[in-house]
Amino acid sequence: MRRLVLAVVFWSACVLTWPVVALAHDQPETKQSRWVMADWMMDTFFIFGGLAFVAFLAAWKAGHFQELDRQGSIPLLLDEEDYYTPEWALDEEEWAHGDA
Repeated sequence: MRRLVLAVVFWSACVLTWPVVALAHDQPETKQSRWVMADWMMDTFFIFGGLAFVAFLAAWKAGHFQELDRQGSIPLLLDEEDYYTPEWALDEEEWAHGDA
């Protein structure tokens, strides 16, 4: 019974949103309407860009960007097996005495 209710709710939502999706692309073509999308995209860019800048400043003031050069070297300290160098390359003469 629960699956039936979920299926009915899902398909009802799809049926109700389908006309909205279809009508979203039917806009009049006038000189004014050509700039509507550009204005919307530019406004969105500035809003999200401004929010990202404020979040960056808050993280910077909270001290999350201290000692980044030390943090970047941590993965270099991990000792892992070399998966990328093929066996034939290790048999070369230049690799016989360790790292080149």
